[in-house]
Amino acid sequence: MPRHRMRSLWALISMNGFLPLRRQPLYLINTLTSPFSFLFFFYIIAPHSLLPYAVAGGMILTVLSIGTSLQADLTHYKQDLKLQEMVVASPVSAGVYVTGMALSEFVYSIPGMAVFVLLSLSFHSYLLLGGLGVFVGLVLLWIFASALGFTLATYLQDVRETFVISPLVSIALSVIPPVYYPIAFLPAWIRPLAYAIPTTWAANLIQGSIGAPGASLSLSQAFLDVAVLLLAAAILFLVAWKKAQWRET
Repeated sequence: MPRHRMRSLWALISMNGFLPLRRQPLYLINTLTSPFSFLFFFYIIAPHSLLPYAVAGGMILTVLSIGTSLQADLTHYKQDLKLQEMVVASPVSAGVYVTGMALSEFVYSIPGMAVFVLLSLSFHSYLLLGGLGVFVGLVLLWIFASALGFTLATYLQDVRETFVISPLVSIALSVIPPVYYPIAFLPAWIRPLAYAIPTTWAANLIQGSIGAPGASLSLSQAFLDVAVLLLAAAILFLVAWKKAQWRET
């Protein structure tokens, strides 16, 4: 990658990631509250066999928070600060801008992800293949969450609209899909709806990779999970790219 693109990426990551975190560490605590609240809830009332599912759900919810945060930040920078207009008029490309912003949101999730990975290892000491499955699943989920945040920010005209959209998106992506529980718990009639949501495929990949009880994962199923997540992210980026009408100089 050319040096000027690397500098642009680092500037975006610092502006929206490291600097806010250094000035207000409570941002970090805020990203941990929801995933650990669900984990505590499962620890209190659920059988011990479901705790690996809760840990997998914590990983997924932590990464999904990147998308909702990206949506709010991109909308704020575009509508309130007019930053996107300045970026369009600069040599920075749309890909560098979105990638830098997505990586800046990833900064907030690193500590939480580290904790959940350590917890998953306490339940099941998965080796190379399991670790690779977790890594690929989380990276693809990050791509999907970033694509979703970019798409929503493209259509929203006011940052206040994100306060309405974000909770609805979170429910649709983390409650109906079997993120915190086995898909077998869902009634048969609602499973097709769950499979229409990309986080179901991410959950299947991660749950199987960490060895959650009853979550078997074959090689063909893993490839299918990866393909669905990549397709969902590609469609969202394509829609947002067409709608955004980005112009480069």
